[in-house]
Amino acid sequence: MKTHYRRFCKTLTLKDDPELIKKYREVHSIGKVWPDILQGMKEVGIIDMEIYIRGSRLFMIMDTVEDFDHEKAMGKLARKPRQAEWEVYVSRFQDTSPDATADAKWQLMERIFEMDQEKEYEAIKGQLKRIKS
Repeated sequence: MKTHYRRFCKTLTLKDDPELIKKYREVHSIGKVWPDILQGMKEVGIIDMEIYIRGSRLFMIMDTVEDFDHEKAMGKLARKPRQAEWEVYVSRFQDTSPDATADAKWQLMERIFEMDQEKEYEAIKGQLKRIKS
């Protein structure tokens, strides 16, 4: 049984347009994200993902398998059959280039504080987290 996972935190800015933000929220509501996209994320080792919003600012928590290699996995994800189509679809809401990959849009954040922190991690390597039972 696995005892650890990796966590990556990312940020992205949406276009500052209330109607576009409303639509972005809608395409990410329950049952609206394309099943192929969710399946592709699971296939590259993403266990769970959450996206939070405040105004036009997004914050993502991405939990992955313990041996997740961010660069390799994001490259593999970008080559999944419908991933490029999804990126073009959601780019109309994002303050990014329409031809940018998910990895280019979502910027890794560096953790600067964790209660009872014992070790520092580079953002690209993610934070090794213990599975609590």
